[in-house]
Amino acid sequence: MHGKTASMYNGPLRLFHLSDIHFGLVDQQAIDWAKACIDREMPHAVAITGDLTMRARHPEFQAACEWIQGFDVPVTVEVGNHDIPYFNLYQRFFDPYRRFKAIERMVETQLDLPNLAIVPLRTTTRAQYQRFPWSNGWVTDHALKQTLAQIDALPEGTRVLVTCHHPLPERRADGKLLTINGTRTMKVLAGRKVMAVLSGHIHDPFDLTEQTSAGPLRMIGAGTLSKRIRSTPPSFNEIVIDGDQIRVTARNLEKVPTPAMQIDEVPENALPPREPGEPVSPVGKVPPVDPPVH
Repeated sequence: MHGKTASMYNGPLRLFHLSDIHFGLVDQQAIDWAKACIDREMPHAVAITGDLTMRARHPEFQAACEWIQGFDVPVTVEVGNHDIPYFNLYQRFFDPYRRFKAIERMVETQLDLPNLAIVPLRTTTRAQYQRFPWSNGWVTDHALKQTLAQIDALPEGTRVLVTCHHPLPERRADGKLLTINGTRTMKVLAGRKVMAVLSGHIHDPFDLTEQTSAGPLRMIGAGTLSKRIRSTPPSFNEIVIDGDQIRVTARNLEKVPTPAMQIDEVPENALPPREPGEPVSPVGKVPPVDPPVH
């Protein structure tokens, strides 16, 4: 752990939750602002929930890694679907994380803070026989087993946050498939009294509670720091953990209040909503198309 040490922490813990930065289509003003907030405010940790890059190209990873290496606080990084090579199929299937080498010590790494553990959960896969394209989530049995093993090894009474790229709801209210094996995953995490699951992928913030047969599970999503905006301006989450309470602020350059930033349902994917009834935030500024990727 660099920067602050655990022995220096007193009182509430403050985390910055970033996601979907998309170097290659990054919003430079937004990432400069987020970096300045981290440098000035020194949160206890930064959790990045995937999609550092746009097309998993080497220059995108180099820029992303250099940016993250400039943080002087503990960092954990999840892998998003955009971070697995698109064009090099050999590397996609046999060595998909090679381009993370500069920050490999941060990738899918558990962070241990005073009476709080941030535990990773992989939701990305190299391929999905159930569907194509492979952009949405799938919690494999192996990935879930790894996460549960880390949670079960913690000292009794440790508060737990789980980080992943894809939101865990398995289906939308209209029946559209989202994250495969998400229902079971939410149930077992709720049964282990996980405080919240932090994710990204859909580019709009949310703070929802999913009801499972093992109890409620809080789901907190971060927006984007890229030009691929959906219905909200670029943002990141400030998460304050005080005892058993979690306070979430969707911080953004336009100073939109948090309730106006958050959507009330997880959409089918991260594309701009094009049909009536697709979940959008109260801000509601939906672009008709994504900016072009060169």
